[in-house]
Amino acid sequence: MARLVRSPATRLLYAISSENILSSYVSSSSSPFAVLLFENGQRRAFSVGNLARAKEEKEAWWKEAMEKLRNIGISAHIDSGKTTLTERILYYTGKIHEIHEVRGRDGVGAKMDSMDLEREKGITIQSAATYCTWKDYQVNIIDTPGHVDFTIEVERALRVLDGAILVLCSVGGVQSQSITVDRQMRRYEVPRLAFINKLDRMGADPWKVLNQARSKLRHHCAALQVPIGLEEELQGLVDLVQLKAYHFHGSSGEKIVTSDIPTNMEALVAEKRRELIEVVSEVDDQLAEAFLNDEPISPSDLEMAIRRATIARKFIPVFMGSAFKNKGVQPLLDGVLNYLPCPTEVSNHALDQNKNEEKVILSGTPVGPLVALAFKLEEGRFGQLTYLRIYEGVIRKGDFITNINTGKKIKVPRLVRMHSDEMEDIQEAHAGQIVAVFGVDCASGDTFTDGSVRYTMTSMSVPEPVMSLAVSPVSKDFGGQFSKALNRFQKEDPTFRVGLDAESGQTIISGMGELHLDIYVERMKREYKVDATVGKPRVNFRETVTQRAEFDYLHKKQSGGQGQYGRVCGYIEPLPEGSPTKFEFENMIIGQAIPSNFIPAIEKGFKEAANSGSLIGHPVENILVVLTDGASHAVDSSELAFKLASIYAFRQCYAAAKPVILEPVMLVELKAPTEFQGTVTGDINKRKGVIVGNDQEGDDCVITAHVPLNNMFGYSTALRSMTQGKGEFTMEYKEHSSVPQDVQMQLVNTYKASKGAE
Repeated sequence: MARLVRSPATRLLYAISSENILSSYVSSSSSPFAVLLFENGQRRAFSVGNLARAKEEKEAWWKEAMEKLRNIGISAHIDSGKTTLTERILYYTGKIHEIHEVRGRDGVGAKMDSMDLEREKGITIQSAATYCTWKDYQVNIIDTPGHVDFTIEVERALRVLDGAILVLCSVGGVQSQSITVDRQMRRYEVPRLAFINKLDRMGADPWKVLNQARSKLRHHCAALQVPIGLEEELQGLVDLVQLKAYHFHGSSGEKIVTSDIPTNMEALVAEKRRELIEVVSEVDDQLAEAFLNDEPISPSDLEMAIRRATIARKFIPVFMGSAFKNKGVQPLLDGVLNYLPCPTEVSNHALDQNKNEEKVILSGTPVGPLVALAFKLEEGRFGQLTYLRIYEGVIRKGDFITNINTGKKIKVPRLVRMHSDEMEDIQEAHAGQIVAVFGVDCASGDTFTDGSVRYTMTSMSVPEPVMSLAVSPVSKDFGGQFSKALNRFQKEDPTFRVGLDAESGQTIISGMGELHLDIYVERMKREYKVDATVGKPRVNFRETVTQRAEFDYLHKKQSGGQGQYGRVCGYIEPLPEGSPTKFEFENMIIGQAIPSNFIPAIEKGFKEAANSGSLIGHPVENILVVLTDGASHAVDSSELAFKLASIYAFRQCYAAAKPVILEPVMLVELKAPTEFQGTVTGDINKRKGVIVGNDQEGDDCVITAHVPLNNMFGYSTALRSMTQGKGEFTMEYKEHSSVPQDVQMQLVNTYKASKGAE
């Protein structure tokens, strides 16, 4: 038989070989025959006609598999019940066999909160992935944190999902983080369902929440269910599409009893169903036609219309229930299958690096070249665990894949499916799935292909860190573990940055807020056994002079043998405003009062002296040193003598030049709802900030101010408490400017006291 070469014509069959076909080959370019290699080692030749038929059968197989796949995320404001809802979903789909509560009172804690810290604090810190099966559909779920400090976890989950559930609290309604999460869903064009949770709580009002979603989130939405009773009397739900009532019985609500609509609710149900049809028909032409012609609308017609409108992101179906009381979770799961898209119904595009980043629409099917995005990294027991979302093609254990961002070719040593922190080894995975690989070195946001194409996926938007802390290990013995921990956290979390303050030698960590950094310091202690001391980072003050001052200094030392002799005369003065350099030295000596070979040593001396001003020991900037005269000795003059003479000369005249302290001033831009404008403005004034701009943007006010960095510590927490968590701010360095006299006195006294203590 001729040499076997794989042909593009049969690559399709090769790529989607799911059951027992390992590979297919064309025997030669002229032959009309192809060879299929089966797992049992048997080879069979097919004519190209038969091959086409086999190809169609295979295509039917993967089409069905793709249609029965859903990738969803669960996001919401803090404490809306995301993790509790995921716990119930896993229980009803048979993935876990008993329900545990979030705060881990029973010593176990929710399945998706696998970190000890998460169980103790009762919050989600890292997004966790799992999968389950409901009515023959495979559902991949990512449970995300609610705190704004962990916003990157939500960003990267939404980046790779096809649909999402936005959980809203029936008492709290649309809260600040709900608005942020909704904004992120819009950014990544994710179709979504809303779930109004906690209907069993005092003060629950789903209709108020529905109106808030319309006004605050500008959602085009309507309820698909009506609750039977509220608060303690919550008994079940009425489905407005199927016109059936559901009651949830059994110890964990696993038995669903379907009955007719209670007679006392018929009028309300008819009104709400009509409202649902009206809202959907505004965005769906087929339903609008039936509605306007007064034709009866069947449940299946309505279901199809809702699905079309949801996938087109023109409508958001609203479900209701209480995850904690096990009511309404199964209908929500049905809603995920009925209304959220499968991977082939969502359009994803990549950028072709060979064609100047031209956009390429990906088919989203197992056919074609492999394209996968690494969206999350974790350091596990067996090395780096990389979460991949496969957009096209198939990935197999043992395959070679290429990292387009680095150009490296890597073998896939182990392929797993994640269930929180548990893993299940698999041999292959196809487009639409979320899997994890071990032993692959890459960064968050890298794209992998099979090497036949050079596509990259657009990466996530990573916000800039707003807060910094100085950290250092308590004992020098832990230095290695300390840097290992920081390197790992930096790799895992793009919003966590590590830097070194050149002046103080402190390690500075930066992140999205105080909680964010506290969690990392705590994780360092638990996972690496490194106790770290955390301090407020030293603000980089500067000093400068405000007027001219003369110096004339003679350095003379005689101690037997060669002495030291050097005299320098001249003046220091401030550099003109806008000068490109921070320090300038001019030699204006005429003649040879000081031999020219000593001049560089004099400049070096003044530079060294300017590294530490006498007010608070910070560098002196914007200073011009002019040398006008001096004297030398034929034997005793040396470079060291002149260097020391210039250091002492600088210190002698520095006080006469009226030095001042400069502090870094930040350009702060903050956005908060208009109702909090007065409080926020008052707080900026209290922090000695100067407001330079005030604009209106929708319901929010945008304030621009110049605020000293020293007064900005703890601001993220203060702003959140002032604005009920709805305010956000960005801060960047603007300039160094002089501090008020009272602040200068305070800083100088503190410096002197610390010097005295030493």
